[in-house]
Amino acid sequence: MNNLVILISGGGSNMLAIARAAIRERWDQTLNARIAAVISNRPHAAGLQAAAELGLSTEVVDHTAFAGHADPRTAFDDVLRQTIDAHEPSLVVLAGFMRILTPGFVVHFEGRMLNIHPSLLPAFPGLHTHQRAIDAGCRFTGATVHLVTTELDHGPILEQAVVPVLPNDTADSLAARVLTQEHVIYPKAIKAFLKSQA
Repeated sequence: MNNLVILISGGGSNMLAIARAAIRERWDQTLNARIAAVISNRPHAAGLQAAAELGLSTEVVDHTAFAGHADPRTAFDDVLRQTIDAHEPSLVVLAGFMRILTPGFVVHFEGRMLNIHPSLLPAFPGLHTHQRAIDAGCRFTGATVHLVTTELDHGPILEQAVVPVLPNDTADSLAARVLTQEHVIYPKAIKAFLKSQA
């Protein structure tokens, strides 16, 4: 069985899009895949409740619990890695997981960790992508699913969706339209990835 572990920090809308696709398309039968766990770094992330309502296993590794460590980020990543590894994952899916991961963590899951980014990479890596696209006068932006590497938002591209930038767009209105496309391409990219590994 291909075990998927999804990491979230907030509402988990991409996680839900993936989970609903997995149920609707019977990934357990068609891809020999299942969502083994949804893990959040925030105990009160709304996505945890939403995942539980779909019958998914949820866990929390609270990053604030590591504040007293000499190297809090590495200490958090070490526990998170152990928590993920307990599920023997074929794929780790970052779905609105708002932590920059340490190189050691990334290397551990290299080749089997995906992320989605709200721009047409390589354009606008990092934060505030929608406002930056508007400020640059872009006529199009979009979303990108990519493999995670130690260089932020620079891994091999697996799937993209193009979204027009409208004349009256704000960062929020553009973000909402991009998000609807994220919900389409993330499950699609995961399916293609799992088929390529079969």
